[in-house]
Amino acid sequence: MERSITHCLVLAIFLGLFALEATAGASFNYGDAMEKSLIESSGGGIRDSVDLVGGYYDAGDHVKFGLPMAFTVTMLSWGAIDYRKEITGLNQMGDTLAAIKWGTDYFIKAHTEPDVLWGQVGDGDSDHYCWERAEDMTTPRNAYKLDPNHPGSDLAGETAAAMAAASMAFKLYNSSYSSLLLAHGKQLFSFADRFRGQYDDSIQCARQYYTSSGYSDELLWAAAWLFRATGDEYYLKYVVDNAVSMGGTGWAVKEFSWDNKYAGVQILLSKVLMEGRGGAYTSTLNKYQAKADFFACACLQKNDGYNVPLTPGGLVYLHEWNNMQYASSAAFLLAVYSDYLSAENAVLKCPDAQVQPYELLNFAKSQADYILGKNPKSMSYLVGYGQRYPVHAHHRGSSIASVAVLHSTVGCVEGFESWYHRPEANPNVIYGGLVGGPDKNDGFSDDRSNYEQTEPTLSGSAPLVGLFSKLQSLIGTSGSHSQKSPAPHHQNTPSSYGKEKPAPNTSDVPVEFIHSITNTWTIGRTTYYRHKVIIKNKSQKPITDLKLAIENLSGTLWGLNPCQEKNTYELPQWLKVLQPGSQSSFVYVQGGPQAKVSVLSYH
Repeated sequence: MERSITHCLVLAIFLGLFALEATAGASFNYGDAMEKSLIESSGGGIRDSVDLVGGYYDAGDHVKFGLPMAFTVTMLSWGAIDYRKEITGLNQMGDTLAAIKWGTDYFIKAHTEPDVLWGQVGDGDSDHYCWERAEDMTTPRNAYKLDPNHPGSDLAGETAAAMAAASMAFKLYNSSYSSLLLAHGKQLFSFADRFRGQYDDSIQCARQYYTSSGYSDELLWAAAWLFRATGDEYYLKYVVDNAVSMGGTGWAVKEFSWDNKYAGVQILLSKVLMEGRGGAYTSTLNKYQAKADFFACACLQKNDGYNVPLTPGGLVYLHEWNNMQYASSAAFLLAVYSDYLSAENAVLKCPDAQVQPYELLNFAKSQADYILGKNPKSMSYLVGYGQRYPVHAHHRGSSIASVAVLHSTVGCVEGFESWYHRPEANPNVIYGGLVGGPDKNDGFSDDRSNYEQTEPTLSGSAPLVGLFSKLQSLIGTSGSHSQKSPAPHHQNTPSSYGKEKPAPNTSDVPVEFIHSITNTWTIGRTTYYRHKVIIKNKSQKPITDLKLAIENLSGTLWGLNPCQEKNTYELPQWLKVLQPGSQSSFVYVQGGPQAKVSVLSYH
């Protein structure tokens, strides 16, 4: 029996969250980018009497790969822990915890016995033969498990880390759920440690897609997170006793990713050291920090030539396939390390220079800014952010019309023939999807078949939630520092866009509406339009309690909150004030003419 779901945790995922765009300022609206980075949930299945509904697909396909999924939950949780104040200030903690819980609820189901973990649903080979929506899925939903005879210390260890980190994220909000997660984390770590082996030796169909380089880093990673969650010296002793044999103090790395956790371990343990909690283990923790410093100095290009490769435009560049995920992970790691150094009034001593903590944060910001559009292509690589971003994402659900619009089944081969190869933009915008990004020379081709560059991944988007919330906190949440996006310039047909023009408005109303059509597609005999409406405060005074009437609306609207009164909407709760000269926007999709928007009341 198989049950498929397309469930959005936040409206930002597929069709547009409220966007605040100011008319002045040189930086980006990281708060808006952060909202869009929250992650979409995916389908599941019931296999061999095990309920495996829930969890996340890894990227543009329909396979639930356990290793990148668990890493995603760990990174979301780390952001929620270290940037709790910042995320709460953006009124996004509820959505962040919901995104984490969708993953941890799945892991609880998948951890059916202390020494059993279901690690994958579906397989990449059969999945890649089909291009279809999750609702139409016809590919096999085989499930694969780890047990004492089929070990997977890397996957079980990463899942243990995810549960431990998530337990900390939930501790202030749901203590009983936090305790449950921690119990699973401890059991999973024990399983991973006692039954050693690489998961892709046990789940061999994962090897072509998420090959593991080893499990030692995940065991150290899980122990480090369990020490942070529990304070139990057993776990600290574990990372010290195994520092040499598992490479924790031996590996000097330039990558932090779903496969390689060493830099994360080293920075977590540097925090323990700098807080004066090393005790008898201080000597070994110093060695861990030396390797943490290597990673940070390499990113900053101050490591005596042993530096992280950068593109000419300044982006971390490590791999041809989906490189952007490595840039987002590195940026997050340097942001938290900057905070740990600052908290202890410490500096980073690199071979080429002594570095202040703010310089690490500046590097993190440079990667975030590149992602959002400060790059040679002047393109945002976060889908849905700004007005020039990839519109041909290699993603099944994004590229095929929604079941709400196209009710008939899209078959396995039909998806390739009718949707995969079509030159038009995707009919659904996968908001917050971080695509693979440019090549080593900052070149980028927005082509659906160019999966190395246009496929979004979970593990790429997850670090951005914490990173963007941190950066937004540095400039405030009003949006007055947001970058004014350039005019739309997507790589689709010119007819996809309507000419922007102000809607008629009376002189005594301080709000101006600017309507535009940002996309269009035809299904059968019906043409659908994606409308964007900018709300601009043209007065010299702040506007609060703005209520709008929207008539002739036959489609679905995103970016406003509905009121009890019919056809009445208000701004989202987190945006209390529309400052003078600033603007916000909402979108809706429907066939036929545009809706009529007017002001009902304001203060």
